[in-house]
Amino acid sequence: MALAVLVTAVWGVNFVVIELGLGHFPPLFFSALRFLVAALPAVFFVGRPKVAWKWVIGVGLALGVAKFGLLFIGMDRGMPAGLSSLVLQIQTVFTALLAAVVLHERPGRVRILGMAIALCGIALAAVDEGTSGPVLAFLLLIAAAACWGVSNVLTRKASPPDALNFMIWVSTVPVLPLLALSLLLEGPKADVEALRSLDWSGAGTIVYVAWGATVFGFGAWGFLLRRYPASAVAPFSLLVPVFGMSSAALLLDESVSPLRWGAAVLLVGGVALTSLSRAGVPGAPVPAPAVLAGRLPPDASAFRTPSTATSPR
Repeated sequence: MALAVLVTAVWGVNFVVIELGLGHFPPLFFSALRFLVAALPAVFFVGRPKVAWKWVIGVGLALGVAKFGLLFIGMDRGMPAGLSSLVLQIQTVFTALLAAVVLHERPGRVRILGMAIALCGIALAAVDEGTSGPVLAFLLLIAAAACWGVSNVLTRKASPPDALNFMIWVSTVPVLPLLALSLLLEGPKADVEALRSLDWSGAGTIVYVAWGATVFGFGAWGFLLRRYPASAVAPFSLLVPVFGMSSAALLLDESVSPLRWGAAVLLVGGVALTSLSRAGVPGAPVPAPAVLAGRLPPDASAFRTPSTATSPR
């Protein structure tokens, strides 16, 4: 329990660190550096990929390039860290909808109710953001959540037997595309200037999002999923927006309006119903709630049945 809470705290605070890092780097360049530092040293220790390259590349593009690119740009455009950690949780609804279409996993009535409640939370958050912040940044976060849902379904199809191995190799894919997009859209001058002005605080943000949120976070989460049933581990991920919003309020002085609190209650409650409604049913897949906030999402262990949750994937 202590390790699970620690991981979700690291992931929640990661949104604050991302916002601080965006003060040092252009968003796409920052995202590329995050994957570069996280993946390239680690690939020498995890062995070859244990799934087909098409799944590694597909998830790498959907998750690393699309999801994280949109997330970092959205936060750079003014989306608050705490609200970002909350809004991204709608990825669970996108995952369930895409799984129903692509994987023919029919959601039950309770899960449909959970998706409806979560969407009401997003609508309430949209009203709050529309009166206090940039709407475009909010829409970019919704698009990032949708891309996260795509990567979750691809991961479900890949069914990797080793979570950390898969995510490390997935992290190698976005580096060159993100660097190319940064050079094209942000310009080489901005990237070079960011490197020239690099200080300890800027380097610290890269280390945290790369080694703290990615390597430690997914290594520890994978250990928990191998050792304990997924239905016991997955609910802890609902703490991510709690840590995200509270750390943003404490460290960045972000205000939390009554509308935003209401959105948080609806969204987290809806995600809980969507993700865990069938967790206790033998043979029913257990999709993990949104875990990643500013980091990689859960792999196929999130969809493992409780009876097989202790075996490596």
